[in-house]
Amino acid sequence: MAPANKTVCVMDASGRLGSSLVHRLLHRGYTVHAALHCHGEIMLQAVEDLGLPASNTKKLKMLRSDLWDYHSIIEALKGCSALFYCFEPPSDHPSYDEYLAEVEVRAAHNVLEACAQTESIQKVVFTSSVTALIWRDDLTSTSSDFDETYWTDINFCKKLKLWHGLSKTLAEKTAWALAKDRGLNMVSINGGLLMAPHLTITNPYLKGAAEMYENGVLVTVDLKFLVDAHICVLEDTSAFGRYPCFDCVINCNQDALELARLLLPTSQSPSPLSLEDTTVYQQRISNKKLNKLMVDFDTSLQLH
Repeated sequence: MAPANKTVCVMDASGRLGSSLVHRLLHRGYTVHAALHCHGEIMLQAVEDLGLPASNTKKLKMLRSDLWDYHSIIEALKGCSALFYCFEPPSDHPSYDEYLAEVEVRAAHNVLEACAQTESIQKVVFTSSVTALIWRDDLTSTSSDFDETYWTDINFCKKLKLWHGLSKTLAEKTAWALAKDRGLNMVSINGGLLMAPHLTITNPYLKGAAEMYENGVLVTVDLKFLVDAHICVLEDTSAFGRYPCFDCVINCNQDALELARLLLPTSQSPSPLSLEDTTVYQQRISNKKLNKLMVDFDTSLQLH
């Protein structure tokens, strides 16, 4: 069931996930406030990049939203029943470090506070990461599968400089604390490594990839599946809490080599692993909660 008020906000709509969400939501009949952290020509280019038919652009409202300007967030949310929130690092600070963790936490706080002050908002879909679930000292000795009940250990991330995990964990915890305090209906999608063009080995998610691989928690997600998961948790009134989201587990030699070939430049081949290596690491992370929710999700539905 879609919300009765089919006007929703996507923030930040300029990233790969955000822009794809805008496209799919318009296709499903929503009116979308696309909040972008950019200006003028970049916003116009973002509209062109969506490649939308004229009938759909009538339901699209482009707004500039500054995560440090509370008023601009409120303006973007005005009249919306839901917010899809996905943080994109600022262009002047694209890499993850301890400072960016502070930035992401402050942004999450500002956005959730604005949602609490916007009466029309009925649900927040918060994009987080699997890296907010898996990092801890006892990674190798944890007996049960990692699922939505697990949280990354902040001190462990600081010790090993796992800044992506630190940032996502602190931001998500901040969002949940505010949502509970303000009585907001929030659901989080904890995505795996997003498989997208121009993905490289320098992606901050991949810090510690070897340890993730050997412990059966190196997971990836296709963009379409990730977008559908976001819309599913919005439309399904039974959705609650956190949802690990992935559709591929990298846990054997062949899969690891294929991923390495995608990540490395064409001029650089992946380090050859033994062709006789037939080790398959046991998958130790579960997405059963999301898969159960999405069984009846109609990916072709157009709302009226």
